[in-house]
Amino acid sequence: MTPRSSRAASRRIGAAGVALGGAVAAHLLPGVVAWRSARCRLLPRLSGVGDTGHVALTFDDGPDPVSTPSILDALDALGWHATFFCLGTQIRRSPDLTRELVSRGHEVGVHGDEHTSHLRRPFTSTIPDVLRARDTLENTTGTRARWFRPPYGAVSSSTLLAARQSGLQLVLWTTWGLDWQAHATGRTVAANVARTFHPGATVLLHDSDITSTPGSWRSTLSALPILGDAWAAAGLKVGTLAEHGVSC
Repeated sequence: MTPRSSRAASRRIGAAGVALGGAVAAHLLPGVVAWRSARCRLLPRLSGVGDTGHVALTFDDGPDPVSTPSILDALDALGWHATFFCLGTQIRRSPDLTRELVSRGHEVGVHGDEHTSHLRRPFTSTIPDVLRARDTLENTTGTRARWFRPPYGAVSSSTLLAARQSGLQLVLWTTWGLDWQAHATGRTVAANVARTFHPGATVLLHDSDITSTPGSWRSTLSALPILGDAWAAAGLKVGTLAEHGVSC
């Protein structure tokens, strides 16, 4: 190879590297929305910021016959309805429980078919995963899905395309209880919600421990009456995303 051809080959390799790097960056860059506090200010609709007198209560990773029924009973006792982001795999395992969510007045959304981060999922598999979950949810409940929250709140360019292709509105959260952690208790979950509370909050909790510490759902369950007292004292209403006013 001549010096000239060697330099040309180096330039081609460099250009290919830049192009590949650009493609990777374009795929991963939306993942910065995981920076919760900045996201609430810069992307309020995506974060679920809504009516400042209302709390949108959401649960991820279910339904689970071990834990979800207890969560439902606690919500009934508080007079609350919530939005449950369901996994397709869990819906197929517990179709009757999924239908019970709707029959008891709750809202159901799509959390993907499998609980895999979109930042680690191959680009071409994200859309089929979301579409399968949407179709599973709609065929099981007979209701039209409206909301989509990706696993771990991880957003890539493929996440945005999947939301568009599926006709779902992407929504994350403003406030979380960190209820999946091994050391969580009802009081720590409620304290974390208070610490991260954002006006017009969409609160992230979990009605299942299938992707977190076994038994962690019990901390969520214990936190609900504590949150009920705090939100009642603050004059806040609690309900679903549909009631929260996050849509354009």
